[in-house]
Amino acid sequence: MTVDEVIDLLKASLPESLTPLQEVVLRCTWSGKTYADMAAETNYVKEYLSRTASQLWSNLSDFWEEPIGKHNFRRVFESRQLTKEQQQSLIEFRRQSAIPKEEFPGGPVPLDSKFYIERPPVELLAYEEVTKPGSITRIRGPWKMGKTSLMLRILAHAQAQKYQTVTIDFLQAEKAIFSNINKFFRWFSTNISRKLQLEPNLNEYWDEDMGSKVSCTIYFEAYVLEEIKSPLVLGLNEVNQVFEYPEIAEEFFSLLRSWYEQAATIKIWQKLRLVLTYSTEIYIPLQINQSPFNVGLPLKLPPLTLEQVTTLAHRYGLEWTSTQNKQLMEMVGGHPYLVHFAFYYIAHRELMLKQLLLEAATESGIYSDHLRRLLTVLQADIALNNAFKQVVSAEHPLKLFSLHAYKLNSLGLIDINGDFVTINCELYRLYFKNQLL
Repeated sequence: MTVDEVIDLLKASLPESLTPLQEVVLRCTWSGKTYADMAAETNYVKEYLSRTASQLWSNLSDFWEEPIGKHNFRRVFESRQLTKEQQQSLIEFRRQSAIPKEEFPGGPVPLDSKFYIERPPVELLAYEEVTKPGSITRIRGPWKMGKTSLMLRILAHAQAQKYQTVTIDFLQAEKAIFSNINKFFRWFSTNISRKLQLEPNLNEYWDEDMGSKVSCTIYFEAYVLEEIKSPLVLGLNEVNQVFEYPEIAEEFFSLLRSWYEQAATIKIWQKLRLVLTYSTEIYIPLQINQSPFNVGLPLKLPPLTLEQVTTLAHRYGLEWTSTQNKQLMEMVGGHPYLVHFAFYYIAHRELMLKQLLLEAATESGIYSDHLRRLLTVLQADIALNNAFKQVVSAEHPLKLFSLHAYKLNSLGLIDINGDFVTINCELYRLYFKNQLL
């Protein structure tokens, strides 16, 4: 047998499959490496590796019903041939293994995924708020912090209450949609109608003399909300895209605020519940009483804690020590996407933690595409680029022009604490210090 055949056979046959660390021990043992060698390569302490290996040899001895240890592992199996039953078992195991079992991190975490990590009390607050008539739930967090993943779960909770749900993702809207206010409001109304499987009877309710905002309100009140029999949860994803068009943003957000206020006096508007996600605070001028960003339930997505990162490591099948989790967090902080990305590659045996940390901020590291994307955004805005240079080179928290601070925070590059900003994580400091300075 080869070492690959032995390992796959054990995975297929043992009641509890091999962990990634146990597999490393077997491969290193086959190669004749000592526990000290393994510790140096994997970043595990030697004593922990020895305990893991001791339990592994005991399990293998029980399974094969003969003494198996580090001293004879290769000698026992290398000379053996696979039986027909074992060959069939391997064929079936490898066929099943070819079926993707874990989603590649990048998009929203699917509802049935074991890799979604709750950040209490965020989810419970959101689930409670969406059941309140006429409510607004505002989810704020930098890029890739899990806003859309949370929205999916809020909408799923709403569906469990027999509510109707619609999601509008402004990242999918073409630039032409934002060319004028009337076109934007008609696109918005048509989009929601079709997703509710309603005929978009806009012309029957639209009156250009009354204006787009009033027409849109009449359309929703007299048609959309009348036609549906249950509450409607409207998820508006990445509404900060609208911020880039100040004229439309001012009218659109003041409209949402007016709908929220109408729910207090007009019963039909209580059917509507809004869930908004956005990457940064709004930085367009809105009157306090015309903004939807100072009412309802505000939810700010925090980074993952050490305990939550440890939980995620276990779900990826990684037997990590707290030291290893801390080493990863020192590089990428508690950024969910960056942590998921690391665990995915390590769990799939494509990288060891030591190598990942060494290469993280380089062009050959797993984060290179992510880092280049951020670099491209910065290089397209000279003022923003210069502002971030100050952050990268600063040894202490510093103040930035508000617009620059909000934009850098929306990219996930900095944290804002009061009036001061700091760089988000060591990964960004190392990479951008090399690229920008």
